Amino acid sequence: MSITVNIHSYGYGHLAAQAIDSALSQTVKPDVVRFFDDGVGDCAHLPAIYPEVEFVLRPQNLGTVKSFQDALERTETEFTIFLGADNWLRLDAIELLYGSRSADIVSYDIAVVGEHREAFSGRVGAQGRCHGHNVWRFDHTSNIQNGNNCHGSSMYRVSKAKEVGYSRSGGSRTEEDWVLFRGMTANGAVRAHVPEPLLYYRRHDRNFNPPN
Repeated sequence: MSITVNIHSYGYGHLAAQAIDSALSQTVKPDVVRFFDDGVGDCAHLPAIYPEVEFVLRPQNLGTVKSFQDALERTETEFTIFLGADNWLRLDAIELLYGSRSADIVSYDIAVVGEHREAFSGRVGAQGRCHGHNVWRFDHTSNIQNGNNCHGSSMYRVSKAKEVGYSRSGGSRTEEDWVLFRGMTANGAVRAHVPEPLLYYRRHDRNFNPPN
């Protein structure tokens, strides 16, 4: 089994080291850690610090959808995780996700952090707390009913993900992660869930790359 952690940054150069360290320090090491700066230019200092990471420092912004699709096309391992450079993984995340490696999509819960964590937790209906953090649970009934019981940093089987790819939903929001999840599910992808908060999701004033 092999896995790539694709880390994406849009103006998060000051936060990215924590995301990279969390990938490199996993109890089960990823085979590839690839980092994308989508045209901002604030990550030029990182390659000298992390020579074991493959860097793609774009001269121009592609936007979320095209950037994610490019990363997926570059990925040659069996599985992948997409990680925002403003977030970080729990250090045993890959080890726990590998326990469900027979599935094509493996979701897990998220710990909500950052200066806007309380307002965001109220909006998404975070259920309970773990180690002092509000936990956004993705196996919760309301999420399943809304067709959103998965998230963009789930572990995806690359071959199945490439059958669908990233694209816009056509609505007012981008929702590229939902498009991928729903497309994979429609193609017969098997889903599993790890009921542990394995990602620390930082809610702050600059949360998102332009869609495309």
